Amino acid sequence: MRIMGLDIGDKRIGVALSDPGGVLASPFTIIERNHEEDDIKAIIDIIIQNDVGVIIVGLPRLMDGTTGQQSAKVEAFVERLRGHTRTPIKLRDERLSTVSAKRLVQSSGRKTKRKPRYDAAAAAIILQTYLEEQRQT
Repeated sequence: MRIMGLDIGDKRIGVALSDPGGVLASPFTIIERNHEEDDIKAIIDIIIQNDVGVIIVGLPRLMDGTTGQQSAKVEAFVERLRGHTRTPIKLRDERLSTVSAKRLVQSSGRKTKRKPRYDAAAAAIILQTYLEEQRQT
């Protein structure tokens, strides 16, 4: 069973998957957001094709720890996603995950002609943090 990490934004959804043993998170794909029904279907397809048993969703919080408008959007999307799957969904604080993803991708030294997308890397950071917390407990 794999664990999925999601970094849900207004334009894209970053997707990460763990290895079957739940030790290592890796960026998997980026879903370009079109219509919410299509976004949910794409996530459900990944769940089915990759034997996903748990979904970890990054919840954007403000630096003081409170939730804002973006958090409300993510929570609303998660509620609609829950209506399409029995796979458990857990929300996790994602503060600074995109900043960390940008630093990680930039420090890799990998050159690309396209503007890099950090969404899947941010999802992997959210998921890896969760996996490490689970190992400690």
